[in-house]
Amino acid sequence: MSFNILVIGDIVGKPGRTAVQQALPGLREEMSIDFVIANAENIAGGSGMTKPLLAKLFSSGVDAVTSGDHVWKRREIAAEMENEPRLLRPANLPAASPGRGWTVIQNGDGRLVGIISLLGRVYMNSLLVDDPFQAADAAIKEIAVQTNLIIVDMHAEATSEKIAMGWHLDGRVTAVIGTHTHVPTADARVLPRGSAYVTDLGMTGPYESVLGRRIDRVLHKFTTGMPAPFDVARGDVRFCGALVTASTETGMAVSIERIEKRIEDGNI
Repeated sequence: MSFNILVIGDIVGKPGRTAVQQALPGLREEMSIDFVIANAENIAGGSGMTKPLLAKLFSSGVDAVTSGDHVWKRREIAAEMENEPRLLRPANLPAASPGRGWTVIQNGDGRLVGIISLLGRVYMNSLLVDDPFQAADAAIKEIAVQTNLIIVDMHAEATSEKIAMGWHLDGRVTAVIGTHTHVPTADARVLPRGSAYVTDLGMTGPYESVLGRRIDRVLHKFTTGMPAPFDVARGDVRFCGALVTASTETGMAVSIERIEKRIEDGNI
């Protein structure tokens, strides 16, 4: 029996949230999606998360939320991390950090899905970040006794670190999905031992931008060296992600397909 998991790339600000609200309900029906995971660490003004905005994502059809290096930008989210089992911080943050780095969630049909959120260390602020490879191994041991469907969000800057994680976990998880750089990559595939992989899903947000931020603001910073507020852009809004189809018998991926859907409005 096949199981369809949609993974949504970094949701950036109001344009990204609106794209999810507009596109996701139709996609769930059109593609017979059984489970939805979204990286939402940038939903609040382009950096961080809040409880009300997370509630909007869950009501739109998102089943689980992963995060990354901006997870604590809004300090109020720490309490929500403790109370909301569908919300994850990176598993390789210090053990004393609020919340959890992995979880197992039951979908509407009773099928269990394991989700692991990881944070890369290469070219990142890695002072307080533990080894993501060891963190993944530890989480898989706990999850594998409950389900063979396991999705890993590898939120990292370096493509080498993401690719290495894909090979490290090939055959042990359903998919290793890269996020963080906001630029979609063309390498979606199923690895030899059965794990789906893509280096980066791209962002769900405004593509008439520099990584989701207003072009003029970023150009001012680059050309003058002077500070500028990096406001979220609004034009050419797209919904980006990937659909992973897996076997419920083996937990391995059958296919992975990138999804990129332009929002009809175009400017939000």
